[in-house]
Amino acid sequence: MSEDTPNRLTKIYTRTGDKGETSLGEGRRVPKDHARMEAIGTVDELNCWMGLLINEVRDGQILRHKLLDPLLEIQHRLFDAGGELAMPGWQIIKQEHVDSLEALIDQFNSELPPLENFILPGGSSQACHFHMVRTVARRAERRIIATRNAGEEINAPLLSYFNRLSDLMFVLARYIARQTGGEVLWQQSDREKV
Repeated sequence: MSEDTPNRLTKIYTRTGDKGETSLGEGRRVPKDHARMEAIGTVDELNCWMGLLINEVRDGQILRHKLLDPLLEIQHRLFDAGGELAMPGWQIIKQEHVDSLEALIDQFNSELPPLENFILPGGSSQACHFHMVRTVARRAERRIIATRNAGEEINAPLLSYFNRLSDLMFVLARYIARQTGGEVLWQQSDREKV
C-alpha cells in the first residue's frame, strides 16, 4: 500500500466513544448528543430510508426507469451531506445540487394536477416510502437548523438541499400515488370553536 492510499476502517470498535463523546472530522471531541451529532445521525437515518425507498423502486417495476437514477444520485449526496456536517469548515453540498433537486421538482410537478386538498400518506406502499423519506428529510432539516442555532457554522446550500429534498419527496409521493392507487385525500372532521 502506498502513502497515498487512504486509511480504511479495519477495526469496528475503538472504545473511544464509551464515555459519551465522539470526534468530528477536524478532530474536535463533542458529546454524542451535540446538536451537530444529532444532525449527522438524522442524515444517516434519512440515508437508510432512502436506501429502502431505492430498493422499493428497483423491485417495484413502476417508474423505475424515471426514478432510479435520480434517487441513487440523491443517496450519494446524502452521504456527502453527512460528511459536510462531520467536517466543520468544509463544503460539499453546493448550489448546483439544490438546483438539481429543483429541476426534478419542476419536472414531476408539471405532470400533476394542482393540489386542492391535504393528502395523507397512502395510496400504495411506494408512495408511503416516499412520504417516510419526506418526513425524515424535514427532521434532518430541523436538526441542521438546531445546529446552526447552537452557534455552529452551517453552509447555506446544505440547509436548502434538505428543504428541497423534502419538497421533492412530497411531489414524488403524489406522482407515485396517482400511478399506483390514487392519492388519499384528507377528510376533515366536524369542528367547533371552544
